[in-house]
Amino acid sequence: MDRFQSFGAFARVVELGSFAAAADRLAVSTSAVSRQVAELEAHLEVRLLNRTTRRLSLTESGQAFYERCVQLLADLEETEAAVRSEAVVPKGTLRITCGVTFGERHLAPAVAEFARRQPQVAFDIDLSDRAVDLVEEGFDLAIRIGPVGQQALVARRVAETQLVCCAAPAYLDSRPPLLTPDDLQHHECFAYTYAATASAWTFEARDGTRHTPRIAFRHRANNGSMLAAMAVAGVGISLEPDFIVAADVRAGRLVRVLPDYQPPRSPISAVYPSRRHLSAKVRTFVDFLAARYAGATEWSL
Repeated sequence: MDRFQSFGAFARVVELGSFAAAADRLAVSTSAVSRQVAELEAHLEVRLLNRTTRRLSLTESGQAFYERCVQLLADLEETEAAVRSEAVVPKGTLRITCGVTFGERHLAPAVAEFARRQPQVAFDIDLSDRAVDLVEEGFDLAIRIGPVGQQALVARRVAETQLVCCAAPAYLDSRPPLLTPDDLQHHECFAYTYAATASAWTFEARDGTRHTPRIAFRHRANNGSMLAAMAVAGVGISLEPDFIVAADVRAGRLVRVLPDYQPPRSPISAVYPSRRHLSAKVRTFVDFLAARYAGATEWSL
């Protein structure tokens, strides 16, 4: 028995005064309405209606149940309307996970602008460089750099980042020259723990050939900003996204090395569990990010 359908059938019978009228309103057969009310009475183990050939009347239990039933159905309609409106109007709390550096430098101003435009949306943001399980930990959305991970997730590319191989001028002045990627084996290089390139760096020459030099990484960290700071301090060479090192390169604190060899580009994606019944708050925010980051001029070199 579908209790909510039975509740609705019972309420219509009471309001309209007959099974036939209720059936007409609900666009079902009279026997179907009669069966639903009978099943409801059997489920509750109480008679709700007194039936005669001429009229229907509520029992005392039926009157009490009808009053509560009407309120319950009204609450259900209100809840459904609220949920449907969230599918159209951005509202509610948007839980986002994002890497620390990108979150601090680029997601934060985007969130601030979106919050001004959409005052009915609240944000709950977790900055972490680890790979978060969106479903298990209850996140609506993740901003991810590079591979998305789980195949069940939906990813929409909102921007791109270029990896930049760079070091401080003082470091380069004191070490052997860098002419090809293979020369990196004679240098201090930093590995980013969570990157797909944590154990190997890949470069592409102008003629399209790929190079994966052997590198003995002495230093590792799970935060790109820390590795960039170590590079600025002259400790060694870092391979970092442009959104982390662009300001230091522009200011001359870091310089690009191996200019004839290009590290790979990586997508920046908005990732969520499913396209089905995507809420307006997620859909609108992802559209907003795609428009804001178009061209990625705020960090590209």
